Amino acid sequence: MPMHSTSRQLWREVQVFDGLVQLDEAMNVLVAGGRIAGLWPAREFDEALAQDAVEAGRGGVMTPGLVDCHTHLVYAGNRAGEFEQRLEGVSYAEIAKAGGGILSSVRATRAASEDELIAASLPRLDALLTDGVTTVEIKSGYGLTLVDELKMLRVARRLGQLRPVRVVTTLLGAHALPPEYAGRADDYINLVCEQMIPTAAAEGLADAVDVFCEGIAFSPAQCRRVFEAARAHGLALKAHAEQLSNLGGSALAARYGALSADHVEYLDEAGVRAMAEAGTVAVLLPGAFQVLRETQLPPIDLLRQHGVPMAVASDANPGTSPICMPTLMAHLACTLFRLTPREALTGMTAHGARALGLPELGRIAVGAPADLCLWDIRQPAELAYAVQAGRLRQRVFKGIVSHDRGGISHAY
Repeated sequence: MPMHSTSRQLWREVQVFDGLVQLDEAMNVLVAGGRIAGLWPAREFDEALAQDAVEAGRGGVMTPGLVDCHTHLVYAGNRAGEFEQRLEGVSYAEIAKAGGGILSSVRATRAASEDELIAASLPRLDALLTDGVTTVEIKSGYGLTLVDELKMLRVARRLGQLRPVRVVTTLLGAHALPPEYAGRADDYINLVCEQMIPTAAAEGLADAVDVFCEGIAFSPAQCRRVFEAARAHGLALKAHAEQLSNLGGSALAARYGALSADHVEYLDEAGVRAMAEAGTVAVLLPGAFQVLRETQLPPIDLLRQHGVPMAVASDANPGTSPICMPTLMAHLACTLFRLTPREALTGMTAHGARALGLPELGRIAVGAPADLCLWDIRQPAELAYAVQAGRLRQRVFKGIVSHDRGGISHAY
């Protein structure tokens, strides 16, 4: 059982990173009815406000619950063999062209039942939760048939029922060309647009639609068709873009009002400008950058210059980022991409939420949902500075403490 189910809880003398900045002094934070009801400097706190409130914690650093806005958490099998191949000099593109890469995961995922996918995915989800995640986006994309894409989305929805976490689902039917459609990419896009998107929307299984705009995946013209179909069915838009080359996928996504363009290592200034004008978030994925040993850095200075929000996510997936530790991503965003610790943490809270179209999340502000983390650290920068498990003291989801080290813990 969760530790606290009372409607009023008080955290005292916590250092607060509110999703955008670190507040200057120790704060008291009151939660009522699953939302943040008050935020005061501890030295000015009126004790009358604590009446009937349970003291839930004291000291430490409080952040919003982390938002992992880009994952491929549902899959079967693994690709450790390809990891070895890449270390021996075989490129990601070469592996994909030989039938490996995404298609390797497709074969294993198609063969798995929903229950088998649940069993395989829960440990990965649990790893995210114990590292502070309260909201996670989960993509399909390893089914590539109508039946199997819907199966993945149903599994993602079920994961959100089995654990105290908010799950946002994304249909990524346009992830790779399945072997049965070899040489017929336009026909496969017909399937995505005419069957996958309408069915996923009608059954309430998808919150958004994503595409992989890349030479080894789909062309801008094909991605445009997917965007149009998604928009016609009222689904939000996202894009894997500019990961391996610059096809203009980010600018295309921005023109369609996409929530985010993700990876963006090869993004140019025209694409940055288009994203800035549209309010499209750049989602940085340093795990994939590290695992693939890439050398082309995202244009961080241009993104800063034009005011494009930068989110940071795990990209947890079997091939290019088999890592389920968001705080490690904050560290890598700083060491590989040269983000500041504040930028990295904002990327995993306020900007991560914005990349999912959920701007009220990822903040500690009066009225916001009480998704919170209390960490055994002295300053927020430590989350990006050190790669260290076990610093999460409490994890609060919708006002309920679902993880409490040293107390009664929710069984993830």
